[in-house]
Amino acid sequence: MSAESFMRPGAVDLSALAARRESPAEGAAGGNGAVASDLVIDATDGTFEEAVLKASATVPVVIDLWADWCGPCKQLSPILEKLTREYNGRLLLAKVDVDANPQVSTAFQVQAIPSVFAVVGGRVLPLFQGALPEPQVRQVFEQLLKAAASAGVTGRVDASGATITEEPELPHDPRYDAAFDAIEKGDLDAAATAYRSMLTESPGDVEAKAGLAQVDLLRRAGTVDARQVLTAAQRSPADVAAQLLAADVEMLSGQVDAAFARLVDTVRRMSGDDRETVRSRLLDLFEIVGPSDPRVAKARSALASALF
Repeated sequence: MSAESFMRPGAVDLSALAARRESPAEGAAGGNGAVASDLVIDATDGTFEEAVLKASATVPVVIDLWADWCGPCKQLSPILEKLTREYNGRLLLAKVDVDANPQVSTAFQVQAIPSVFAVVGGRVLPLFQGALPEPQVRQVFEQLLKAAASAGVTGRVDASGATITEEPELPHDPRYDAAFDAIEKGDLDAAATAYRSMLTESPGDVEAKAGLAQVDLLRRAGTVDARQVLTAAQRSPADVAAQLLAADVEMLSGQVDAAFARLVDTVRRMSGDDRETVRSRLLDLFEIVGPSDPRVAKARSALASALF
């Protein structure tokens, strides 16, 4: 998936949620449960299987993990809801209050909120963490729909009653299965191997290039202390390695413009092999975001000015 999936991937076990049914008392207490009256639903520990897992077989379901005390959540949630309705049934949004639903929170290994995932065909895809602006969220949704289509999940929801209707499925491309499975299990080395194998057979495969670049990003910076990395980069502006890692951290946190600007500025300051190293890394990050993204076009122009 070539979305801006900036969260560290890992195996998410939803079996406990799939096995649990909501009791009548819980259903009466609140939550939309499995029967939604809108494209935006409230999912709970007890309704998750029906409201999310089963629906994800036909339409991508975005998971918004939030809490009432979380300020950034209140900034992000309206954006997610607005865009979900704009897509007119091509995806669902399931909102989960992590304080009220500890089983969901535990299953998704939530460490900070807001956290946004997707479930496609029962498979969990980490999307991003933190309150992103609307243009970035829109791009994530676009990439999610592409990934869902490649997995054969191309249904639509009738917003008047959230009735799932089938649309003709696009041919499933099994080439990506090995990489997706490895990412879901947290095996980034295996995912990289799978993507490289695809690129050996099809060097022009844009999705595989983006997937490999994203996996490499996660291998470099998925476990580092972001605050320490950014502090070290600020203290040592001439340290190429520090600037590269800081840009990786910014990408993982969704600060795409900041990452691009950091590397362009570093290119301006460097020469020789150091300059080429930074330029090459910037091109890798362009692959993750996608060539059609306006931020890439802007950064390419800035890079050209820095080089020439």
